[in-house]
Amino acid sequence: MRWKIFRRRQRPDFYRMLLDQAGKALEGLEGLEEYLRSPTEEQARRVRQLEKEGDELRRILIDELNRTFVTPFDREDIFALSRAIDDVLDYAHTTVSEMDILRVEPNDYLRRMASLIHEAGEEIYLAVQHMRQRPALAGEHVSRAKAFENRVENVYREALAELFSSPQSLEDVVHMLKLREIYRHLSNAADRGDEAANIIGDIIVKTA
Repeated sequence: MRWKIFRRRQRPDFYRMLLDQAGKALEGLEGLEEYLRSPTEEQARRVRQLEKEGDELRRILIDELNRTFVTPFDREDIFALSRAIDDVLDYAHTTVSEMDILRVEPNDYLRRMASLIHEAGEEIYLAVQHMRQRPALAGEHVSRAKAFENRVENVYREALAELFSSPQSLEDVVHMLKLREIYRHLSNAADRGDEAANIIGDIIVKTA
């Protein structure tokens, strides 16, 4: 009589999968910052490719989540954190895409916002990295990420104030509307980063 050997399915490491996603988002934010320094097609392609890779990481995570009964923390939090991280990368991608479509050139406000969002992305990555073994340290990175989001919003408001200060012609108005849309994409990226930081903070409290 032959006995069938059933191998127990290895439990997925959701901490690692979320860290991989955060790392990919960080790469995308680096790509966005480089694009705003040098808006070439090569840089745009890099951001598009990173966004596709980020989407694939999220699809894999969701597939594992749907197949797993026991998770290290609330499955709703895993889903929500994955989505927020993915949204940050999506907004990096749409910023580049719309700048290309609308033929908007980078300016200092866009570069400042992207730099701050990149720094927030680094803090989110470190928060995810430490939230399993060093939750107190992860909490510090959460606070720093949220502080960067506030700074992005300050630059956003400053940029809008200057943008709408003195339109001289219809061409100026059209340019203003285009640029406002790009500013909004970066503001949304910062908001999603803030959401990711809040979710990590909630996870730390629940798993303490």
